[in-house]
Amino acid sequence: MQWRHSGSPRSKTNSECKQSAGNVLVSIFWDQDGILLNDYLPKGQTINEEYYSSLLVQLKDVLKEKRRAKVTKGVLFLHDNVPVYRALATHKKLAYLGCQCLHHPPYSPDLAPSDYHLFPGLKTQLKGCHFSPDV
Repeated sequence: MQWRHSGSPRSKTNSECKQSAGNVLVSIFWDQDGILLNDYLPKGQTINEEYYSSLLVQLKDVLKEKRRAKVTKGVLFLHDNVPVYRALATHKKLAYLGCQCLHHPPYSPDLAPSDYHLFPGLKTQLKGCHFSPDV
């Protein structure tokens, strides 16, 4: 039940609303110059150490292609504290690829760089994009 004036339009019911595409998990790798790699997780799959390690290999190839000068200087990763990022397999893969991981303290009150550098640009890039439910 909802209070309304007799002349005001009725609100939409659930049957009249469009169905959402659902959640889509996107892994985004970026640096100060922009987005390097987007990966959309297939429906029904979860990110584990093997999946993330394969993304790191893809990222290394993209870095060689797009940021060749930066690869020779070394690559630093800033991960948050998601278990996949802290896994031993992830750290071994990063070491194998010649990358170094920076420490991120848990429950840090600091803003993450993505809050002020990545998200504004990402909003403009995704503006007007629509995702189908079968992604």
